Amino acid sequence: MAASEQSSVPDTDIPEYEYIGVNTKPFRIGSVRDGWLTRLRPKDYSYQQEDKDTFEANFAEAMGISEETMAELRSVSSLDSLRCHAEDELPDTEVVPPDSTLKTLIQRKKRQDHKASLKVNKNRHDLYADELERLIVGRTPKTESDRIPEGEIILTINVYYPAVFEKFNYIRPHMTLLMTGSHNLTELRDAICCISDLQVCGEFSRTPDMAPDFLCKDHFKSAFFFFEGVFYNDMRFPECQDISITTINWAKSHNFPPFTQAKMEDTLLQDLKLKVGFPYLYCHQGDCEHLVIITDVRLVHKYDCLDKKLYPMLTHKHKVLTQKCAVCHLFIARFGKTNIPSIISLFLN
Repeated sequence: MAASEQSSVPDTDIPEYEYIGVNTKPFRIGSVRDGWLTRLRPKDYSYQQEDKDTFEANFAEAMGISEETMAELRSVSSLDSLRCHAEDELPDTEVVPPDSTLKTLIQRKKRQDHKASLKVNKNRHDLYADELERLIVGRTPKTESDRIPEGEIILTINVYYPAVFEKFNYIRPHMTLLMTGSHNLTELRDAICCISDLQVCGEFSRTPDMAPDFLCKDHFKSAFFFFEGVFYNDMRFPECQDISITTINWAKSHNFPPFTQAKMEDTLLQDLKLKVGFPYLYCHQGDCEHLVIITDVRLVHKYDCLDKKLYPMLTHKHKVLTQKCAVCHLFIARFGKTNIPSIISLFLN
């Protein structure tokens, strides 16, 4: 009788869709971790690798198959059954046999032939993506103190281009970050790279090659995040100002619901209450506004990068075409005086 009765009070610790396939209702990020840790066994989220015999025994029990069926599966799915070369021959992993019948190798051969037909080699974005993948997959720390603890949560965060870039509005994220629940909002802010922070303060038209003493991010340090009616202000430095107070006062004068404030440096990601899939606001440099969307919240697993020093981890950055010089079409355009004689000599040679 008790099992059939369900409480009419919704469990706010379990994320529910507000709009199917779009975003959830508000919930506390840390409740996802707490909820899973109470429902899972410690071995389900442990980093320890199961030995082969234990894995096969658990697999057979879960699937309800006999030992004879398990032995047949072991034989069919073994690496030896995938060999397409002589046993005593050392294969070249980059060469795909032309007469292979494996679907994966057929597709790989098509991909290799397509790449060989292209005249353009890998650009810097593809090389950077390969480097990111090498950093992410299965990376373990050198010391145990740098290991992410078992049962930690990982958030996937998309940061979009500023609203002034109409070409990129609502299309694709500028960057995607992985962060743990124990990170605070200032670490998220420091991981966001924006061209507005890199602008040069001052007049350098006569000395374009001189390195500036400071950039905009060193001079204008104020910023805030806005999540679910709360302004989280960066107040780490004496120069920081509360740039959200203007919006709060305006909302009061127009009878909007009251907003609250908190310090960015005192707020952990796991303590936030927000909606997954819903756009929020990051504002810096006075009026440079970015959409920030949390797209995933999950427990860390043993195949993640477990080195906490590599987080916040950049997993994606949007490809940007570099503006070439309009005269030579070879070099990247730069600020400064044009040396016409050197360009003419370049083409004459």
